[in-house]
Amino acid sequence: MSSGDDHDAQRRKKKRYHRHTPRQIQELEAMFKLCPHPDEKQRMQLSRDLGLEPKQIKFWFQNRRTQMKAQHERQDNCSLRSENDKIRCENIAIREALKNIICPNCGGPPVSEDSYFDEQKLRMENARLKEELDRVSSITSKYLGRPVTQLPPIQPISISSLDLSVGGYGSAGLGPSLDLDLLCGGSAMQYPFPAPLTEIEKPVMAELATNAMDELIRLVQTDEPLWIKQGGDGREVLHLETYDRIFSKPGSQYASPDIRIEASRDSGLVVMSPVSLVDMFMDAARWMELFPTIISKARTIEVLTNGLAGSRSGSLALMYGEFQVLSPVVPTREFVFLRYCQQIEQGSWVIADVSGDFDRDHGQIGSSSSRTRRLPSGCLIQDMPNGYSKVSWVEHMEIEEKNPINSLYQDLVHSGIAFGARRWITTLQRMCERYACLMLTGANARELGGVMPTPEGKRSMMKLAQRMVNNFCSSLSPSNGHQWATLAGLNEVGVRVTVHKSEDPGQPNGVVLSAATSIWLPISCQRVFGFFKDERTRAQWDVLANGNTVQEVTHITNGSHPGNCISLLRALTPGDNSMLILQESCTDESGSIVVYAPVDLPAINVVMSGEDTSYIPLLPSGFTILPDGRPGGGSAASSSSNPMGGSSGSLLTVTFQILVSSLPTAKLNSESINTVNGLISSTVQHIKAALNCP
Repeated sequence: MSSGDDHDAQRRKKKRYHRHTPRQIQELEAMFKLCPHPDEKQRMQLSRDLGLEPKQIKFWFQNRRTQMKAQHERQDNCSLRSENDKIRCENIAIREALKNIICPNCGGPPVSEDSYFDEQKLRMENARLKEELDRVSSITSKYLGRPVTQLPPIQPISISSLDLSVGGYGSAGLGPSLDLDLLCGGSAMQYPFPAPLTEIEKPVMAELATNAMDELIRLVQTDEPLWIKQGGDGREVLHLETYDRIFSKPGSQYASPDIRIEASRDSGLVVMSPVSLVDMFMDAARWMELFPTIISKARTIEVLTNGLAGSRSGSLALMYGEFQVLSPVVPTREFVFLRYCQQIEQGSWVIADVSGDFDRDHGQIGSSSSRTRRLPSGCLIQDMPNGYSKVSWVEHMEIEEKNPINSLYQDLVHSGIAFGARRWITTLQRMCERYACLMLTGANARELGGVMPTPEGKRSMMKLAQRMVNNFCSSLSPSNGHQWATLAGLNEVGVRVTVHKSEDPGQPNGVVLSAATSIWLPISCQRVFGFFKDERTRAQWDVLANGNTVQEVTHITNGSHPGNCISLLRALTPGDNSMLILQESCTDESGSIVVYAPVDLPAINVVMSGEDTSYIPLLPSGFTILPDGRPGGGSAASSSSNPMGGSSGSLLTVTFQILVSSLPTAKLNSESINTVNGLISSTVQHIKAALNCP
């Protein structure tokens, strides 16, 4: 054979391509549906299972993604051409109709609507459509390079401030009667949400969510120098320069003095299976129930894709969430974001959140005083033995505050503790323990206390207490739909008051007055919490006890910490045993709450029998205890007694709710205002005196 023939044979040999077997293609396609971007470990596993080289696996997935992208582009182009043809046909039809229009009075063409005017309207409409197309193209260039339809702008709701002419306690400037309509903002505020995504936009959002999940996984799995420990409590915060370098993001986006980046990471074991956690995270109502002290509002705006084969894996939803600190002086943070859930391997799930650019380009949702954007955040959930899960959490937010934070809460918020990953993890651990206690069928003698005869009664009381806590947290939200007024006189924070008409079957009917104030105490959160938990000191601050000793009738454990419990209390008032106090207390590293409400004896009998408690009226009051977030430890707050370690004190919020009148049409008068002022003022003074605080 000549040298030329040898050369041709070598060329033919080099051009020989490997054809995958039907089984290999089927396995690769199945894997592509579950995970279009397999990591090296998954590619090695496929290589062993299918008998292919890792490079062949890598190139096959690259080619498959390119094919999918080209297919989407072809579909988008066809859809746009069809839409343009439709608009063109409509314009032609309108022109023809204008030619044949007849005035009903004279039988001739209408005088006021000549053809020139109609043609000008069509030109203006075409110009508007072209402008919209150009705007959409600029947005899409950030993602896939294909046109999408822009969402309509979101107009924020403006709420006028509540004006009460009150100069201080007992001020004579307060009129004898205030119109309730001026004080009530309605039972619920309706927020404008983005319009449903179009079929063209959904692939863009899907790729945005996929990229966010890839980034989240890397954030969870990468340690120093990307994450650094801050303070004495071991909190991990993101090192922004390293983050910009790893993810190739320009640092200039953080250059604006009005924009802050909050990013933190934490992990912990929780008493719940990964599948149960995933189900709760992907259901807005159950997600809100899981974090009652953090999430004040939640809603699923639209489900873009459902999970595969009846599971949550691959599900993508557009959601709304409002997060709060339990104080009316701290603005809530609102987000419209994509939530993407994926099972990355057996027993491991990832839930990734990210805000779409439509959130920022089209106005602020609601009436929050800060502009917020959720950068790739979420959690990795891994199955552990004995029904536990390991949850690794990342919180990453871009905050542009329009108004300064109240000085009392500046350190807590700006340190990242208020909305950080540790707060989510510790709340999740506590609530999962609560759910586990709720599922237990047995109860020890101390829990039953000779009062609760059945396990059904225990579960009934736990559900009633949970509703009480939810009501209490909602009453503290600055955006709960009610207008707040600030009454000066107690301290620099003042007393925040609001009034609303209550028609909820779970609340007393009539007019409810809520009042709250916050103070700083130079002692640890744990010591303040222990003070409110101690039955022996309750008479020093509780007006319901009326100065009498309080006895615990029933005690239900809610978790591993002894402070997490539900109690039924009775004030030993001579000749009156008809009124009891339902109380729930809970504590974790992020803070503590003590919530209580008076309940009459007939209602308690309903609870004990295990019957439906949804119609038992509750009007809860209570306390929230948060770390002040200040760096360094003061002499009054040692690290051994303070759950937040480096904090030098605590922030106490005192909240009361009072039924002013059982008539919804009643008018609020100065006596009611003075009563709640006196109540909250005397309570604060008694607390300070009992804790030896100036």
